[in-house]
Amino acid sequence: MAMKNPPHPGEVIRELCLEPAGLSVTKAAEGLGVSRKTLSELLNGHAGISPEMAIRLSKAFGGSAESWLTQQMHYDLARVQTKARGIKVQRFRAA
Repeated sequence: MAMKNPPHPGEVIRELCLEPAGLSVTKAAEGLGVSRKTLSELLNGHAGISPEMAIRLSKAFGGSAESWLTQQMHYDLARVQTKARGIKVQRFRAA
């Protein structure tokens, strides 16, 4: 069952990965092999988890790359669901 208002994956990374390990954004970015800016944008909800970042997170903190991407997908879908009524499309049926 999908969450109605899931947290941004960056919040999850901060709370469940960085804080327990005592990692600063700078140290975590170095360990992940990304720039501090890239990680900061993710942690602050200004960027999402890409497939490459999912692999990096999986290697660094565990979990599968798929599970990291699933978190992002749930977050993205929940955001769009809030405006689903405004999305107008034509329904197609088989002939």
